[in-house]
Amino acid sequence: MRVKAFVCGLAAALAVPAMAAAAPVLMISIDGLRPADVLDADQRGLKLPNLRKLAAEGMYATGVRNALPTVTYPNHTTLMTGVWPAKHGIAGNTTFDPLGQNLGGWYWYASDIKVPTLWDAAHQAGKKTASVYWPVSVGDASIDYDIPELWRAHVAEDAKLLKAVSTPGLVDQLEAATGLKLVQMTEELPQNNEARTTFTEALIKAKKPAFTTLHLAALDHAQHGFGPDTPQSKAVLEQLDAMVGRLVATARAAEPGIVIAVVSDHGFAPVQHSVNLEQAFVDAGLMSADDKTHRITSWEAAPWGGASAAIVLAKPDDPALKARVEGVLAKLAANPDNGVARVADAGEIARMGGTPQASFWVDFKPGYQAGGRPGGPMLGSAGERGTHGYFPEHPEMRATFILAGPGVPKKGAIGEIDMRDIAPTVAKVLQVQLPSADGKPLF
Repeated sequence: MRVKAFVCGLAAALAVPAMAAAAPVLMISIDGLRPADVLDADQRGLKLPNLRKLAAEGMYATGVRNALPTVTYPNHTTLMTGVWPAKHGIAGNTTFDPLGQNLGGWYWYASDIKVPTLWDAAHQAGKKTASVYWPVSVGDASIDYDIPELWRAHVAEDAKLLKAVSTPGLVDQLEAATGLKLVQMTEELPQNNEARTTFTEALIKAKKPAFTTLHLAALDHAQHGFGPDTPQSKAVLEQLDAMVGRLVATARAAEPGIVIAVVSDHGFAPVQHSVNLEQAFVDAGLMSADDKTHRITSWEAAPWGGASAAIVLAKPDDPALKARVEGVLAKLAANPDNGVARVADAGEIARMGGTPQASFWVDFKPGYQAGGRPGGPMLGSAGERGTHGYFPEHPEMRATFILAGPGVPKKGAIGEIDMRDIAPTVAKVLQVQLPSADGKPLF
């Protein structure tokens, strides 16, 4: 039996050759790209020749099961580390801040990542790294050429802050090479993603990094505003496809052996209803709010999130507090008008790899999300047309993975994959070590 197993394993290894040599990698994240948008583009009335060509050239997942919660920053960090948020430390988009003291601040800073990243692995192997607007990359010393994702006020002044935290001299060099200004890439409209693409082209031409990452978020922005599968969102995706085609052509001209990875962080679902969790917690005496400003002034337990919401306890080891919160959540879930799909406890959260800060986690049915503020109605209309952030078990939340290049040994569909397998796969293409990853290479 052992001989037979060895022969079968040897045959399989010979049938799928390993990477012959290290290859440079360009990883492009299209925020909110659903796998079927590419794989079923014709049926959906989408013209995506460049993304479809990459899928036809290489290997692609029919779906990527992603991190809890299915939002941008935790999943982009899983893409870079191969571990879930419980290990890498990026628990959501925004930091837990029930009193609003961080003024809506996000997890922008690389110092919050608790495990090695692909940038670390490549840099330690002596390879040059580059990144344009990738989440959680501010202050990352392992990125040789970095323009991180960062904003504060969504005004032109943000460009000054972004330049201050970018690699010294890099912005001036790329502005001179492209004729563009940094401020042109700091929002999430297609023209801003066009500017990011142009900056990345110039960066690849000038520096020829071994590992480059780029985040394009215009599709996510459109799907929030107009909803998925709308003419507006489809038009934005077609524009992004053209940007990908141009960037891939530039990268292949600069480095003929380059491998292209197209990834996304999450899918999307239409949303109509908003459930005011904060008001429910105020009514239960678990939070207090100012009657005039409606700002939270104190809390014993607080929700954190949108389409699914982590519930954080000030004293998680207090059994009486835990029982009170459990009762409030059970009451919410018992009313079908609230659209609660289920409530996970700490054990379930740990099994899903979510942050240990949460003692409970409320998952809503697609179409519902947490929203509103103290003093407002318990149920209302959602302030957007599409959303994400539900538990990863919802098929609507599946993300995208495509890998194409001359050294990629597998071709065609590889089925549904675990997002933690993407970072080890890219590490294998780069031929660098990422032993802290929980995933495994896909070939």
